[in-house]
Amino acid sequence: MQSIDPSQLTERENYKFLIGSIIPRPIAFVTSLSEEGVLNGAPFSYFNIVSSNPPMISLSIQRAKGKQKDTARNIIRGKEFVVHIVDEDNVEQINETAASLPPDQSEIELAKLTPVKSAKISVSGVAEAKVRLECVLEQALELGGEEAPGCDFLIGKVVQFHIKSDLYENGRIDPRGLGAVSRLAGINYAKVGEIFAMERPE
Repeated sequence: MQSIDPSQLTERENYKFLIGSIIPRPIAFVTSLSEEGVLNGAPFSYFNIVSSNPPMISLSIQRAKGKQKDTARNIIRGKEFVVHIVDEDNVEQINETAASLPPDQSEIELAKLTPVKSAKISVSGVAEAKVRLECVLEQALELGGEEAPGCDFLIGKVVQFHIKSDLYENGRIDPRGLGAVSRLAGINYAKVGEIFAMERPE
């Protein structure tokens, strides 16, 4: 087995090691509002659950040369955003939103996604997602980097769930029906594969 000191690797080498080994990663498609009122959207795979009491999620939005991305800037300013679960049916449209656009152009329009009003926040979601989470910003941290922060770590409190009706029964979500996709390394993605059950010890 190789033993590698990350301090001896470049940022790119550390990035490739992390995204190649920490797999699969869920993908959040995040909508936010610019200061000018433009609905922006972008996918992020540094995303996970933080807490269920109250329900909270985390996003880590990487910076390029210390420069904050539109999504992080919008969320920190406006304190609201919507997280969508990326699935087999919408992944191609969501992939289009990863294009680099100026802040005054909407990735939602580019990908021909359908805005849908939220119940409790001012930021719209998109109708093409089977699961939407309306979130308010709980905490924002600048982390990493040597000369400038390397990322914006955002914790959002979920204030409203939305789910396609036929996927949710008796408090459980049908994983096959949801068809969530996950991020691997490079240009690779994964679908939900074989599902197996295992009892946890007492």
